[in-house]
This record gives sequence, structure tokens and C-alpha cells, in this order.
Amino acid sequence: MDRHEEYGRHQRFRTRKLSGALLALTAVGGLLLTGCGEGGAGEGTSASDSSGHNSGFPAPAQPEDLDRDHEHSSRQPAEDHLSTFALDVDTASYAYARRTLAGGRLPDPSTVRPEEFVNSFRQDYERPDGDGFSVTVDGARTDQEDWSLVRVGLATRTDGRTGERLPAALTFVIDVSGSMAEPGRLDLAQKSLAVMTDRLRDDDSVAIVTFSDEAETVLPMTRLDGNRDKVHDTISELDTQSSTNLGAGVETGYATALEGHREGATNRVVLVSDALANTGDTDPDSILERVADARREHGITLFGVGVGSDYGDAIMERLADRGDGHTVYVSDTDDAREVFCEQLPRNIDLTARDAKAQVAFDPQTVAEYRLVGYDNRRVADDDFRDDGVDGGEIGPGHTVTALYAVRTRPAASGHLATATVRWLDPDTRTPHEESGDLEARALHDDVWASPESLQVAAIAAYFADALRHGDTRRPQLPGRPSLEQLAERAEDVARDRADEQLHDLTEAIRTADRAYGTR
Repeated sequence: MDRHEEYGRHQRFRTRKLSGALLALTAVGGLLLTGCGEGGAGEGTSASDSSGHNSGFPAPAQPEDLDRDHEHSSRQPAEDHLSTFALDVDTASYAYARRTLAGGRLPDPSTVRPEEFVNSFRQDYERPDGDGFSVTVDGARTDQEDWSLVRVGLATRTDGRTGERLPAALTFVIDVSGSMAEPGRLDLAQKSLAVMTDRLRDDDSVAIVTFSDEAETVLPMTRLDGNRDKVHDTISELDTQSSTNLGAGVETGYATALEGHREGATNRVVLVSDALANTGDTDPDSILERVADARREHGITLFGVGVGSDYGDAIMERLADRGDGHTVYVSDTDDAREVFCEQLPRNIDLTARDAKAQVAFDPQTVAEYRLVGYDNRRVADDDFRDDGVDGGEIGPGHTVTALYAVRTRPAASGHLATATVRWLDPDTRTPHEESGDLEARALHDDVWASPESLQVAAIAAYFADALRHGDTRRPQLPGRPSLEQLAERAEDVARDRADEQLHDLTEAIRTADRAYGTR
């Protein structure tokens, strides 16, 4: 089927389900960690440099060379009307940018991933009735003539059940290299692990692997029933050593997880590190290839937790993406509470494996379009329905947002786009699809008069776009306001929604504005 035939198929079936809902999953019950919500902060908790250092703002670093295969330029639907990418719910880029700004520096543009800024803020998409995804497609016109921001929103069902869940078998791989001695690194990991040990169920299991110049399993897979004191003692005895052999840590971690693998349980490797690899194998693809069997045959996935004011963002992000997992970043105890009490439980169980999205733009309505971010998550259009091609792993209660900059043809009012998400049932590997559509006439007249959730997504994307200042290979998002104006927009929405996370976003934008000296 060529692309024009594919477009015709999308046009004929505007909103449909192509297969039955996912097979009912075993109930995960409540959060993996109960009682963690008291005093908890959102993902946008304010960060501060533990050293208290604030020496002003140097000029932004130049971005690293971009992969030539990344699509940074606009596409014309008459030539290529399909846009395909793997789903991603990482948030580390936004959290690390806020930490960097709070510490008196501008983030390196190469570490700024707009989709992670956007996905740091929960959206109010309608949830599906059963397992699988809902698809929401909307958008609004910008101040730039004929240009709009189009939002593709995907959501899984929130698991509100409080009954039984599968037991968890978690292998924690802890970086104990010398750089982890900085306050807010190993000490933060120890506090978080201690809290988790108290909150997990008796039938859950924990293993602990440490690594510096070498890796060591300091606690094999151990049921918590009757062994909590032993786990606490192991955690408290962790101490920093020398170099960072990340490859050895990951390999030993997966070997330990495989040795302690539990049938009928959720098996997960949780990597806690500043990812400043300086010895051994430092190539994430090579590292993951050595643990490929454990990942593919036994479904052991990776959850990366980044720490530290200096942080190996690129290698951690690559490990998580290729390891069928996710990555987050924590800078203080509030962040750690959010990650270990909220995010990690949402990422333990899976609703969908190898999830991909494909958006078909109508060439009669759309003159050009550009996907915002997802630079290293692009998938060839022809691989959308190739279930052997890697996608993203998504858990219950997740939302995923993708924004497009779209230039419509003058006075266009017809069908604009169809968005389709495809995923595999995590147990049976049965493929499923769900779609949603957008008409050009349904675009809101003004981004800043659109629903607040769409405004939040736009603010986050515009902020990321501004932090990529100096990267001329990525065209500026249409209608982008100044940072001062953007901060005012964020403040207005934060006030209306009484949302502390948006107040933190406002402060980060103002900090960046002062750094660039644009006032």
C-alpha cells in the first residue's frame, strides 16, 4: 500500500477501533508504595544547587552534532504526509534543566528535549473505558499567519482499583562511584530506598547491585517478608568508592535480575546513577546488547533515575529508551518522593509494549508540518505496523503528548489530520490500534484562548524551544512569545489552576529570561 492509499484509508475511517480492547490485566492494586502521598510534590518540584553556588550565567553551550537522520525541518504532506514516532514518557530533560537553571547555569541545548518538557505536565485527556489508549487530537492557531500548534494526546486508563496486584521483583543498580559522594546523590538514593523498603509488601522482592570500577551484587533477590532489617542494613552500608563502570553495573544488574526472576511477578531493573561513565564500556547500545536476552526473552525492563548537578543525560536517556523503559531526574527529597512514590509505581506494570504513533496529515488542508521534539524516537513510516520494530513501553495512568507545528492552507476548513496509536498487549503481544481525527475548522482561534491544558503544553514547548537558542538547524516554533511574555502566560494559568508545578515552571522561565538578558 503506497502512502496515498494509506492516506485514503485514514480518511475513510476517521475514528475507529481496529481491534478489541486489551485482554484484562491482572489488577495492580493501589500504588506500589502506599502512604507516600503525604506532603508529596509534583514532578515540577523546585530544585536548588546543593552547593549553594550561584556565580551568574555563562553563555549557553553549543549543541552537540545532531544525527543526520533526525527530521528537524518541516515536511510537506504532498510529498510525505505521514509522521511516525515511538511513544515516550521520559521527563528527565525538564527536571534537569530546572536544576541547572537553579544552580546558576543555562542547560546545554543538546540536553533539552521538548517532548520531555511537555510530558512533565499531566493532561486532562479523556481516559479509555477499558485497557488500551484514548486518542485526543486538538489544536489552536498561533500569532504567525496560517500556523497552528496541533496536539496529539494519548492516555491509558487510570487504575483506581485497590485490590491485589502482582508482586514486584525489583533489582536496584546503585552507582557508588566517587562522584556519587556529592550531597543529593548516594545519600538521596539511600533515603529513597529505605522508604521503599518500608512501603513494599511482604511478597515483594528486592535485590541490590552496586558499581564503581567493578560491579557487585550486595543483596541477591530477597523476599521482604521477615527480611526488611537485612535490606535496611544493606542500604545503610552503601559507600562511595572510585570510578564509574556503568556498563558493568547494568550487566551485573540484569544478571542478578535474571537469576532472581520471578514468574508471575513484575520484574524490573532500577538504575540510580549520575551516569558519568568513565571506565569500561560507555556505549549504551553495546551495554544493552550484552543484556539483550534478559530484556527480550524475560521482559525485564529498565527504569532510570538520574541524580547530580553534573549528569550524563545522553547516556541515561539512551539506556532507558533502548532498554524498553523510562528515565526521570531527581534533585531533592521532594523529587525523590514523587519518583519513588508516584512515578515508579506507574512504571512498574505495563499497559502497552512497543507503542508507536502515526499522524497522517491531509495534503488538501496542510501545507507543511513539523513534529516538536521526539528527535531520537522517530520511526520509519513503513515500520509503523512492523511489530518487530521497537516502540515505547507505557503503564497504567499515563498520558503522552506530542505537539506539531502545522501550516494550514489559506481558508482551509476540512479534514486536517488522523492520529493512530498502535501497541502490543504486554502479555499476549496481540496488536491493537486506536485513532482520532481533527478538522481544520475545529482549531481554536488563539493558543492563549484555548483550554488551559493546551496552553500548558504550548508553554512547555515554547520554553524548551527558547532554551535551544543558538541551534539554527531547528527552526523556531511559530508564534513563540518572548520569555517574559511566556512567564506571564504561565503565571496566569498557574494562578487559575492553583498549580504549584506551574508556579515552578514560571520561576524557571523567569530565571532563563534573566540569564539571556532579554528584559
